[in-house]
Amino acid sequence: MNLDHVFKKTNKRFSFDGEKKPQVPEGLLCKCSKCGGTLLVEDVRSNYYVCPKCKGYFRVKAYERIRRLADEGSFVEWDKELIGSNPMDFEGYEEKLAATRLKARMNEAVVTGTCRLNGCETVIGVMDGRFLMASMGGAVGEKITRAVERATEEGLPVILFTCSGGARMQEGITSLMQMAKTSAALKRHSDAGLFYVSVLTDPTTGGVTASFAMEGDVILAEPGALIGFAGPRVIEQTIRQKLPKGFQRSEFLLEHGFVDRIVERDELKQVLGDLLRLHVREEAGRKELPGEKSSEEAQKQAELKIEQRAEPGSEQRAERRRQRYQRIGVWDRVLRSRDKDRPVGSDYLEELFEDFYELHGDRCFGDDLAVMGGIARFEGRPVTVIAQEKGKDTKENILHHFGMCAPEGYRKALRLMKQAEKFGRPIICLVDTPGAFCGLEAEERGQGEAIARNIYEMSGLKVPVLTVIIGEGGSGGALALAVSNEVWMLENSIYSILSPEGFASILWKDSKRAKEAAEVMKLTARDLKKAGIVEQVLGEPKRFSKETLTEVTEPMREKIRGFLDTYGSMDAEALQDHRYKRFRRM
Repeated sequence: MNLDHVFKKTNKRFSFDGEKKPQVPEGLLCKCSKCGGTLLVEDVRSNYYVCPKCKGYFRVKAYERIRRLADEGSFVEWDKELIGSNPMDFEGYEEKLAATRLKARMNEAVVTGTCRLNGCETVIGVMDGRFLMASMGGAVGEKITRAVERATEEGLPVILFTCSGGARMQEGITSLMQMAKTSAALKRHSDAGLFYVSVLTDPTTGGVTASFAMEGDVILAEPGALIGFAGPRVIEQTIRQKLPKGFQRSEFLLEHGFVDRIVERDELKQVLGDLLRLHVREEAGRKELPGEKSSEEAQKQAELKIEQRAEPGSEQRAERRRQRYQRIGVWDRVLRSRDKDRPVGSDYLEELFEDFYELHGDRCFGDDLAVMGGIARFEGRPVTVIAQEKGKDTKENILHHFGMCAPEGYRKALRLMKQAEKFGRPIICLVDTPGAFCGLEAEERGQGEAIARNIYEMSGLKVPVLTVIIGEGGSGGALALAVSNEVWMLENSIYSILSPEGFASILWKDSKRAKEAAEVMKLTARDLKKAGIVEQVLGEPKRFSKETLTEVTEPMREKIRGFLDTYGSMDAEALQDHRYKRFRRM
């Protein structure tokens, strides 16, 4: 909008040199700290405090954020009158607090309470940077802890918006103790099987970052937010080096595996509402109900269902399959499993699931794009889906490491599996990899340990786990996502100790004998079904591509439905026992 008319309509005043200059009414204009542009305050407000010129984010007051997120009239504030003390008798601190309360029109740096968000009841806490940079003193820690404790008692999810300069220096060690207090409350909330979302806004630093900000089941961030433990100025002064551009910003944390998703402000309410709905049925976890069948009875019934679900097919159909198998050679199947037009993991995610929310990062080092994982619905049921992703063209192949997972990929997958276990969600894994990524950096970051940890933890998961091999299933890189209650294979997929090329190199010192190796490795779906390694073989169209994917996913959908019905009726002990016996007989 052109601002010239604004100046023309304002009163005039005289400068010392006699020139007339326009006087702009107070509060009409503001300046963007990112691009320096002069803006109408009303334009900024109506754009949810995002600069219309450069898209830079202004900071939002706590009550304003709640007003925009909570369903109208649903917010009820808790502990509004709670204020902190002066534990160190710090000179001038009480006067500073009184002046800040008056200026900010709030009693402390966080507002907590309960509200409905898109119809879902939740506990919400929002920090406000106008109050001593939203530093965390005793009152901030107490309000957050009380809110989380009450959420635990009432079985409600928690959403916390962080914005903080860190610990409040004037309160010394008392401020430090709030990190432990809030974290302990969130641990109890998590142990009760309840959902917690952390939303990181600019800036989130110091003790807040090192406690409740980074403890969410899902961690979201606004674009460009400064997020870190030590501030950039402190780091530069300490190491005497200039930091790279974008260091400690949201995008940096997403790339390095510490944030699940960056969310634009105008989509935030929708995203939070979707996440709450995906967890509302599972929040309390699965508890044994009065009169529920014992583990032994449940397992017997489940085994009977599994036998009934096994697809013997008619004799004519079985004969046709045998004949078709004989017409396609083993090496041809290897080539088909690697075909560039073959659908990849992301294609199945799009076709089979609704409301898929991808989550990123291993919370340790990085975000491995060879693994896509997140929360979705399958025919209305919340599930966790993890897919190895090769990419659809050369550029994507390179970006996704051809589906070869690094340690952080397996650690991301395990993080999502443990989260699924917490909320009682079934897990569906889609495997398509030549094998785990091999390289110096993978070994340095513990590739072997990451795979071993997945195999170890998956054996004891308390929720149903299904794995479908949709392309290549290479070595431990595939097994790390296949310690499941059932493993299925597509007709032209393969599953083997390693690639035929690697097999030939080790046994015959000649990788050119890969075709010969494939013949003796028993790596086809039919071979593995016969050996009892996999439970189901799913047919494929003659020309398998994205265009013909539904010919596979429609029958697969029906089988997944049966799997969830069967294993969803089993309790945790029966599921673990079934998985143990499945591998024990091998």
